[in-house]
Amino acid sequence: MTQEQLLQAYRDMLLIRRFEEKAGQLYGMGLIGGFCHLYIGQEAVVVGMQTCLQPGDQVITSYRDHGHMLATGMESRGVMAELTGRSGGYSKGKGGSMHMFSREKGFYGGHGIVGAQVSLGAGLAFANMYRNDGTVCLTYYGDGAANQGQVFESYNLAALLKLPVVFVIENNKYGMGTSAERASASKDRSKDGTPWGIPGEQVDGMDVQAVREAGLRAVAHCREGKGPYILEMKTYRYRGHSMSDPAKYRTREEVQKMREQHDPIETLRKILLDGGLDEGKIKTVDDDVKRIVADAAEFAQTSPEPDEKELWTDILLEAR
Repeated sequence: MTQEQLLQAYRDMLLIRRFEEKAGQLYGMGLIGGFCHLYIGQEAVVVGMQTCLQPGDQVITSYRDHGHMLATGMESRGVMAELTGRSGGYSKGKGGSMHMFSREKGFYGGHGIVGAQVSLGAGLAFANMYRNDGTVCLTYYGDGAANQGQVFESYNLAALLKLPVVFVIENNKYGMGTSAERASASKDRSKDGTPWGIPGEQVDGMDVQAVREAGLRAVAHCREGKGPYILEMKTYRYRGHSMSDPAKYRTREEVQKMREQHDPIETLRKILLDGGLDEGKIKTVDDDVKRIVADAAEFAQTSPEPDEKELWTDILLEAR
């Protein structure tokens, strides 16, 4: 990656990190209701993969999805306002994290049913194949969803029809509160597609450059009509499963070690500085990101709540 690309990746990851930290604060203040699943620590995965896509490609994921939205180019204001249930949100304040999407940006939702997005992602890839338009679908899911039956059904169909889909397993080591070591007999998720002949590889998901390199290989494989590809991203989340999870199933020392030795943002910051980038440019990016997030938080708190009439909209699509 060029220095310009690295700086852009740094900005994109930092925006996700600061946005999620602010979302956590708003949740603590009672301004965000329901569940709130933060992406802090995993930013390199979605930012690196997004650099591999072209206009028309699609992204679909689970409920840990704010980072994916921002990476696809969705506006911080709209995402944050949806979290606070305001009319300025992407779903007019009626959906929250699990019911946001942007057809314009190719983001097809963060889904609340564990593993459900995998079969939907295969469906998007089927449409791509049917249209023969050269587009690819990135289908994200976590290690906690990787043993779902519908995942393997999707592998079968994708391999059978050579669907252009990259299955991205974000292995952050814990499915809710259960360690993947205890929950899964599979220790190398990249080989989960072996019975169907689906190639795969394990990737350092804390390294945005490693993610991009693997992502380019996987996406090219799909575009060439060779069928699906599996990428197991070895990553880590610093917070609990959701804001209501104190994460007592792991030690503080474990989390601190990851923060100090493998943080994707700090690692990239050091690479940029060692590469000769002026520290003032990084500070400019830092300040710009802070401004964007502060503006999003202000908008999310001052945007009006949905009108009661919205209860009756977006329910049925009437035939024309």
